[in-house]
Amino acid sequence: MKGLDLSRKYFEEFGRSMLEEKFHDILPFLAVGLSGSGSECFGYDDEVSRDHDFEPGFCIFIPDEEVSDPKNTDILIDTKEEFRLQREYDKLPSEYMGINKPKMKPVGGNRKGVIRIGDFLSKRCGNPKGELNVYEWLSVPEYALAEAVNGEIFFDNYGLITSIREKLKYFPDDIRLKKLSEHLLMMAQAGQYNYNRCVERGDNAAAQMSIYKFVESSLHVIFLLNRKYMPYYKWSFKALKDLPRLGNLYDSLEYLISSDNEGKHALTKSNMIEDIAALIIKELKTEGLTDSVCNDLEKHAYSVNDHIKDVTLRNMNI
Repeated sequence: MKGLDLSRKYFEEFGRSMLEEKFHDILPFLAVGLSGSGSECFGYDDEVSRDHDFEPGFCIFIPDEEVSDPKNTDILIDTKEEFRLQREYDKLPSEYMGINKPKMKPVGGNRKGVIRIGDFLSKRCGNPKGELNVYEWLSVPEYALAEAVNGEIFFDNYGLITSIREKLKYFPDDIRLKKLSEHLLMMAQAGQYNYNRCVERGDNAAAQMSIYKFVESSLHVIFLLNRKYMPYYKWSFKALKDLPRLGNLYDSLEYLISSDNEGKHALTKSNMIEDIAALIIKELKTEGLTDSVCNDLEKHAYSVNDHIKDVTLRNMNI
């Protein structure tokens, strides 16, 4: 059973009744689900990943201390109430469907139990309300944004975290184009330019670093074309397989980073870089994001950048 299903079943069997019976007064302001760090929040958990931080449990998301109910009266969910919620959560069965809760907390803090929405968001996007300006959208890592909106919210009486997740579900259009231009330029520099030069010098380490940079930016471009956040690096290839646009490049990208740079391998990799570039350019043209008519990704990077509507953002260094 996947961790997300385990979490939902555990909540329905034990958590819902606990909240309804003991916290009916603040229940209108609570949300419950599973989101954040951990492979189970993405649906990527397997037998290997279950050797740590895998447990029956769920997140109880609570707003900042003072909230207003529909009758316009204020209710305080203070630290005392937060502690009481956590204490009751900790009393729930420690074993469920043959899976036990670990005694030690995972690295990076508690991933389940009572979590302030502001704390959850601050950790992932730097803002407790999920309100990002242009520079923050550009600087917050994609994997962190992915953690802010992954998983599932089982119920949300107050609607706060659901509305914020909707707001953060993907980059604004101009930000997406800026990031596309950035990674297209890196693909050009690392793959179409630097790789062959490093091979000619016999600098195998530098050649492989160029390949790594090319593949990493290729992954970013493919996720951007699919309008999906690229998850943490160890899940990027697994997530690539599920993408409808260019997800079939999995084998080619894997070959690039897993093969050496000697003889025929170097020639094959150089040709493969150009093939990947051509497929990406085709997708850019299909979406009307580039006006360039060549296979030089650098020119397409600048063409994509020219499609940005916000003048200040467009003029920023790619």
